Amino acid sequence: MHAALGPQAPTTHTTQPIVTGTTVIGIKYNGGVMLAADTLASYGSLARYKDVRRIKKIGENTLIGASGEMSDFQTIIEMLETMDQSDLNEDDGYRKTPSEYFNYLRAVLYQKRGKGNPLWNQLLVAGHHKNAPFLGYVDLIGTAYEENFIATGFGAYLAIPLIREKWHAEMDEGEARALLEDCLRVMFYRDCRALSRIQIAKSTNEGTLVSEPYELTTEWETANFDLRHSKAGVLDGSSW
Repeated sequence: MHAALGPQAPTTHTTQPIVTGTTVIGIKYNGGVMLAADTLASYGSLARYKDVRRIKKIGENTLIGASGEMSDFQTIIEMLETMDQSDLNEDDGYRKTPSEYFNYLRAVLYQKRGKGNPLWNQLLVAGHHKNAPFLGYVDLIGTAYEENFIATGFGAYLAIPLIREKWHAEMDEGEARALLEDCLRVMFYRDCRALSRIQIAKSTNEGTLVSEPYELTTEWETANFDLRHSKAGVLDGSSW
């Protein structure tokens, strides 16, 4: 609240995100679940922060990936890490499952939305428990569901059609990784808030792992289009 408004001014909350991340994609595959996201956080339309890790490991077997406001994502991660630390402090061998974290976040985000002070995120919750992969989505208004593959942000429009075409329940880890890389490559080409530097995380019966960021290979041959067509009468077999 601005001091000039006086003590009677109403309490106000953030009503729009400031530093944001874009697409996170999650898919189940034979034996596990995988998340992928780039490492860009944009300040408005400025590609400002290029090493923001938007996939976090919580506990032993849970992954959280986030689109939206990065400060709200940090708040959520602190909240979940505190919960996991409480489990450890109990020293009874129990740690929360991916499904439990998912349902907790569903309730928290819906409650915050109802107070008019939402946590401005679209979250993917993934993990592996009792030989079964888990993948769920929850967003700033409390919408929540589970699916075999999910994409947030612009990826819901560009990546999901690609996944629908190629995904199958028996795909192996290599196929899943290649599919996610193809999707994020398309996002880099088409989404001005995306980056070619990405992270991939997986959760299987053997454990949960988040990779270090790495660069996608890209192809920019079409960028030479204007050069190839700069001379009148040159025929190179293209349609223009």
